[in-house]
Amino acid sequence: MPAPPDQIWDDIREELRSKTPDFKFEIWLEPLELATIRGNTLFVRAPEHIRTTVSERFLPLLRRAAMRRFNPRAVVQVVGARWTPPEPDPEPDDTKPAEAPATGRLNPKYTFEQFVIGEGNRFAHAAALAVAELPAQAYNPLFLHGPPGLGKTHLLHAIGNFVQRYGPGLRVRYATSEEFTTEFVAAVRSKRTSDFKDEYRLADVVLIDDVQFLAGRAKTREEFFHTFNSLLGSGRQLVISSDRSPEELHDLEGRLAERFRSGLVAELEPPAVCVRRAILAKRARLDNAELSEEALAEIAERVDSSVRALEGALIRVVAYASMKEEEVTPGLVRHVLRRLGQDQSRDSCGLSEIVDAAAQELGVPRTAMLGRDRRRDVSRARQIAMYLARELTAHNLTEIGRGIGGRDHTTVLHAINQIGSAMNADPAVRNSVDNLKRRLGRPA
Repeated sequence: MPAPPDQIWDDIREELRSKTPDFKFEIWLEPLELATIRGNTLFVRAPEHIRTTVSERFLPLLRRAAMRRFNPRAVVQVVGARWTPPEPDPEPDDTKPAEAPATGRLNPKYTFEQFVIGEGNRFAHAAALAVAELPAQAYNPLFLHGPPGLGKTHLLHAIGNFVQRYGPGLRVRYATSEEFTTEFVAAVRSKRTSDFKDEYRLADVVLIDDVQFLAGRAKTREEFFHTFNSLLGSGRQLVISSDRSPEELHDLEGRLAERFRSGLVAELEPPAVCVRRAILAKRARLDNAELSEEALAEIAERVDSSVRALEGALIRVVAYASMKEEEVTPGLVRHVLRRLGQDQSRDSCGLSEIVDAAAQELGVPRTAMLGRDRRRDVSRARQIAMYLARELTAHNLTEIGRGIGGRDHTTVLHAINQIGSAMNADPAVRNSVDNLKRRLGRPA
């Protein structure tokens, strides 16, 4: 029986994501939706503002993905967001139950080679690699825990990818606890519980993500308990991840927590700023995104909650710069992260950011603003930057002068007075100041 359309589209999207840099995927391919399938033709909806670009630049990629994941003779048509498919031809009734969609595919991008090691995850990485090299002989079970977004899922997929590549004949089964639950419920309803048990208990390596979500599901917990015992009893490898340690899983019954502690428990901690920079640099290389070390350092300084948030911030900065056709500068990084509410640093507005914003808004070189250039347009941009620095930061006049080209405090005071007077008399100056405030994330 052919796979349902939603599953076909999920397969194609997975193919597209594996073949496309993340920032391009987020801008051009993520918004696409499957409208319908007619024979070998897939009709794909695209929002109007990207439809032309998708048709011109990404149609060959879409077709190749459809040929690989759907049909070797597949054809793709990109249609508008309001396109309505014609009524389908009537299909014969089929009383056979539909097969459950396949779940738990491994992400080919999540490998040990792409995992950046730091003090906070070194032990967990070493344990995961040992398990991948010697399943059921190193640490069994292996329990990885830590806050969301630190790389637990990456390590689970890395184990699975490694075993599939270097362990010929070994079967790998990856699932989130949600997928495990959904499959179990579907198996009970269709009276296929024996098939469900075989799917997990006969696998050589079983990887279960986010096990904390089993709380509150008594029957699923019971099945998982017996699956756990069966796997370990038959010499198969089990790896589990959770956002909490076994001792902190108060909502799970004691016998499960006890079994989680029976193997090796490894914690992942938030990465230090040097590791965050390394993660961003590696991700930028993978996505062929050209960012300066200064821009990467700015993201690393301002996003420190998790690796996932860090990579998401990189994608959004690159996407914004691409759509606006602007260079990725530290100032642009601050602007984008503040607009998206992702700026986690305490420094809400710095002198460097104000100088960058003024240079871009007023079209003068940053080096000229900080140098001794006395041309009228450069002097005006420099004065506006000083005016905004006084209004938007806690720096005194001496600090502002030192930060904007090494001027003395009297020069800064003169600039503030000049721009303050011009704000009332010159609409162009007032408009420039208001635009800069908005660019800096402050109300005009």
